[in-house]
Amino acid sequence: MAEAAEREPADPRRSLLAAGLIGVGVTAAVDEIVFHQLLAWHHFFDRSTSAVALFSDGLLHSAELIILVLGFFMLADVRARRALARSSAWAGFFIGAGGFQLFDGIVDHKVLRLHQVRYVDNLLPYDLAWNGAGLLLLAVGFVLLRRARAERAPGR
Repeated sequence: MAEAAEREPADPRRSLLAAGLIGVGVTAAVDEIVFHQLLAWHHFFDRSTSAVALFSDGLLHSAELIILVLGFFMLADVRARRALARSSAWAGFFIGAGGFQLFDGIVDHKVLRLHQVRYVDNLLPYDLAWNGAGLLLLAVGFVLLRRARAERAPGR
């Protein structure tokens, strides 16, 4: 009973934000590792020399690590306070992952034209797969968020 008295109320917003940052960081890491390094399909900035492209990948990797560390510190804080709202955290993870994917696909690829998914004649299948994956992740996140909010609704 003493343990229940020490427990803070769940903090769904902080749980959502912490896991959202982790989702952004994980998706950026997958992009960096798989598409930049293993497959060598593109770099973060492909419109210059290979040295600039490699440097831009290093900047992306640094930002991704900072975001991951920040997200995990925030998550550790919420857990230490025993205020983790797991449903909100999972929603945040998928929203962060999908948000990064879609931002990269639309803003980085099409608006700013920093790079493409892959340099081939027909980009459409790659763009559809890239952005479709982002939309799917976002949809999962928003469904989970809706469920999390319904669980917290008065009368439940």
